This record gives sequence, C-alpha cells and structure tokens, in this order.
Amino acid sequence: MKIKKYLAKSMPEAMQQIRKELGSDAVILQSKEIKKGGILGLFKNKQIEVVAALDPTPPEPTEKTQESTPAFSNQKPIPQANDQKVLNEIQYLKELVEKQAVHSKQDLPPLFELTRQYLLKQEMDEQLVDTIMDDLTKDSDVNAITSKEDMKRALENLLDNKLENAIGGTFDDHKQIIQFVGPTGVGKTTTLAKVAAKTILEQKKEVAFITMDTYRIAAIDQLKTYARILDVPIEVAYSLDDYKQALQKFQQYDYIFVDTAGRNFRNLQYIQELKKLLTIDERRVETVLTLALTAKSQDIRDIYSQFRPLGIKKIVFTKVDETLTYGSIFNICIGEDKQISHVTNGQNVPDDLLTPSKSRLIDLLLSGYTDG
Repeated sequence: MKIKKYLAKSMPEAMQQIRKELGSDAVILQSKEIKKGGILGLFKNKQIEVVAALDPTPPEPTEKTQESTPAFSNQKPIPQANDQKVLNEIQYLKELVEKQAVHSKQDLPPLFELTRQYLLKQEMDEQLVDTIMDDLTKDSDVNAITSKEDMKRALENLLDNKLENAIGGTFDDHKQIIQFVGPTGVGKTTTLAKVAAKTILEQKKEVAFITMDTYRIAAIDQLKTYARILDVPIEVAYSLDDYKQALQKFQQYDYIFVDTAGRNFRNLQYIQELKKLLTIDERRVETVLTLALTAKSQDIRDIYSQFRPLGIKKIVFTKVDETLTYGSIFNICIGEDKQISHVTNGQNVPDDLLTPSKSRLIDLLLSGYTDG
C-alpha cells in the first residue's frame, strides 16, 4: 500500500498530480483546505491538501468469491486468505485516516502518528516518544516510509543507537558488595539467587550472601535454601553492627550479594536506612534496583525517583513474561540513562534469567507493532 500527501492550488490540479504519479486506480483518502505562506500571518494562500493511496497488488478474485450466494442463505461465506488480507488493509487504512483527522501534537504524517500512539500504549513516556518521532522525521526519508514494515525497520535502527550504553550484564570488579534494593513483591530475593548462580556457574566467582530482610521470616528461609543449594555461606544481619561484621567475615570473597528488606518504597525512613549501608564503604558497593514490569509505568517512575538517592547504576526488570507492555524499560534505560543488567521471565533458579541485548529489548517493544 503506497500512501502520499499532495498540495495543490485546486482539486483538479491535485487530481492531475495523483493520476500522473499513482495512476487512475488511486483512491482519495482525505482532502482538506489549508492556508500557507503569507507575511506575519496575513495574506496566506489557500491550498488543497489531499491524501491518496494505491495498492500496487490488488488481490485476485478466487473461484469461491466469484460464486453466487443464495439471496436468503443463512450460511455466511468463509473468509479466504485474500479476503483477510483485504480486511487487514481496510483496517489499516481506517486507522491512518483516523490519525490524519486528529491534529497531532507534532503534526505528524498518519503512519508516524499511528506509530506514536503504539509507543504510548506501550507506556513509553510521552516526552521520550515525541523525541523518538522527532528524530525519525529528521533522520529518515519520510516519503520512503510508506508501510508498517518500513517504519519498524526505521524504529529498530533508531532505538539500536539510543540503547548503545544501556546494557550492563556484568558487575564492576572493583564493586565487591552487590546490594539488591526495591519495593516489596518484585521478586528481589529470587532475582538475587538467580544472578548469584549465574555468577558462580559462568564467571567461576566465589560468592557469599547477607540478608537484611528480617521483616519476613519466609525471606530468610528462602535465601537460606538458595544458599544451601548453591553451597554459598550466608549471614543474617539484624542490625547495622551485624552487617559490618558479616562484611568483615566475607571480605575474601569475590562478591557479597546483599538482600535488603522489601518495604513500602514511599516510606522515606526506609530509604534513609538503606542509605546508611552505602556509607560503610561506598567505593565497594554496587546498588541494583529491582523493578517488576507488571507495575504501572507511573509507579515505576515513582519507585526509581525514591531510590535514586542510593546511587542506582543498574536495573533488573522482573516478571517480563507476565506482561505485553514494555515501554517502562526504555523510560529507565534511555530516559534515565541507566543500564539494564538482567531481566527475569519466570521463577526457576537460575534458568529464568536473561542477560538483555539491544535486539532482544527492541523485539519485546515492537512485538505487537505489525499485528493486524
């Protein structure tokens, strides 16, 4: 489907341009009168803006579509493959016309506005979406993008560049203490165990556990179980002094994974308590924020803002398998310039842990873009 916008002084002149470029089979999708030029907003010239479309490969009628159907038959004809293709094209054209009728914030062409709405439905921040669309219209040949497939390729290239510094699956060798923080219910303890197992199996590092999540007995038992399975030493710290002693005990290990208490992230006292841990030896600490992708995008932004004073460098997104909305990943790694170290897609330790790549994140975001 080829779609193009024309400007002319009159409708006959526009029709002449359309016939010359698209042929007599072209279809007029929309026309409207606009004013352009002038001086200081005065003496503007009236012009006609026409959106026309041409399908270069119209579907061939099949024998079934040519057969007559009894006038009073209750049996509905079964749609054929070509029929479905036509229905998809009609739906696509309908969406384009609807977007053309709405005055976009950026006055985008219909296909670009359709794409903008898709990214917003993925819960990507509006400011980030508008930046992406602005970059697309500047860096791409707009007239060459005439289909969703063209747009998807352009988006993939643009997002690939924007994610250049967003992947960080390994920890800094100078950061011995890996502290996992985050609100309750995001799967922090399970994620810590997955990352630790991966570090032991793939990097052959010596690892120890400290848990400060003493508010839930189940959390202590859970991490003790993982420690026993992985043959990893563990200490429970009920106070700041206990924590310092545990760090001293494990100082010869490559990494010390710390499970902090999951509490209401809006509790400022909780954040201040966590901040005290960093003052022990900030040079040795890497703080990883754990976020559940099933949370609302606004809640994820609020959580990040609350934990920002802890010097967050890396993010783990959990429950990727429980949602079809992935815009929040891009809000954090592009909008906040933070690295995504891992994503989790299940409860199995250590299997359901993925080290993200740029292509994998982009595929998640655009997985539903060309559907329908």
